[in-house]
Amino acid sequence: MSSASITQILAALALVYAVCAFGSRLRTFSLLSRPVDRAKPKGSQGIGLLYAYTLGMAPWAKEGTRLHGIAYLRGVAFHLGIFLGLAVLIASPWMGGVSQLTRAVIGFGVIAGGTCGLAGLLARFVETNLKALSTPDDYFAVLIVRLFLASEALWLFLPQAQTLFYLISAAMLVYTPLGKIRHCIYFAASRFFYGKFIGSHAVLPHSQQGAR
Repeated sequence: MSSASITQILAALALVYAVCAFGSRLRTFSLLSRPVDRAKPKGSQGIGLLYAYTLGMAPWAKEGTRLHGIAYLRGVAFHLGIFLGLAVLIASPWMGGVSQLTRAVIGFGVIAGGTCGLAGLLARFVETNLKALSTPDDYFAVLIVRLFLASEALWLFLPQAQTLFYLISAAMLVYTPLGKIRHCIYFAASRFFYGKFIGSHAVLPHSQQGAR
């Protein structure tokens, strides 16, 4: 068995581990007791959830993003690059027949996301407030994701780098449920509860209109 095949298996096992670890955390969430909401529902939870996952994340929805538009766009681009990178990782065993032009286009997309991630990492060293709030886990999380995207871009342009790509991918996936990257499921869960609350209480005009 070649080294490329071995590392591909390692990456697949790491992906299964990460999915199972996140599934366990989500199950833990579902078993936690929650405060009883005694207020009478007034609106639509569905509309609240729709807002929470769409316009509720728009740059004008929060003061922090309104005041720091460039950082917001940088973060959006970084995360889009991560989603693209994960999609490519999952599809990688079946990408042998993809044209070099297609691989190059995807590669430039991954590079763009990774570059924004690198800018975010550098900002933690130079921005006073961000530096004061950052922990070693913050630095390592951005760094390992940046390495993942860099190795993937290298593999897209140079297929011989497959072994390196899968090794770094496996390392990132093993770390994901253990470190700061696990905020992805916390973020999704918090938006869910936020959307249900504002929807059922008709806090937003959207919810009030949906209740009529």
